[in-house]
Amino acid sequence: MLMKNYYEILEVNPKASKEVIEKAYKVLVGKYHPDLYRGEKQQYAEKRTKEINEAYHVLSDDFLREQYDRELEKQNLYTRQSVPREKKINYNEMKQEQRETLQKTTKAPQVGSFGAIIQIVKELIQDLARNKQKREKKKEMTQQDVFAIILTILVIVIIVNILCLVPFTNGWMREFLFENPLFNWIGNLFAKK
Repeated sequence: MLMKNYYEILEVNPKASKEVIEKAYKVLVGKYHPDLYRGEKQQYAEKRTKEINEAYHVLSDDFLREQYDRELEKQNLYTRQSVPREKKINYNEMKQEQRETLQKTTKAPQVGSFGAIIQIVKELIQDLARNKQKREKKKEMTQQDVFAIILTILVIVIIVNILCLVPFTNGWMREFLFENPLFNWIGNLFAKK
């Protein structure tokens, strides 16, 4: 069974902001208010208003909208693949990614159902595990960066000392270190108590 496309019902882009969705909702509710019509048109307006309210309820709530977007994407992916029901699927010939996608789309729970909530919790746990691995890599990289910075500082200090000891550059280094206004200012900061 195909899901309703709430974005089409509210006549907005799937990437629309909350403000745009709210504005579209207000315009459409005003346009299809049942009190404006009589007879069959009134029944149509009531039905349309219910759809608009349902769409707004889901798309205005961040959690429901995220869940709905996932389900809609799965449905769109499944319909794009357009696998006929009568045709027997040979899983051995499919790539691993296609198999996983097909299995997910055929077993996708409805929005707001208990199964969908469990699926979201599973995905959150998987995200946490991935984030833990990323944090560990980042920690390792940070340790390597600190080591590289310390090593760089040591190399610079050694080079400066060598340049001070070499007679050819001794005068230039003395002038650079002791007669430079910036270094004099820094020295004065540490010299004052």
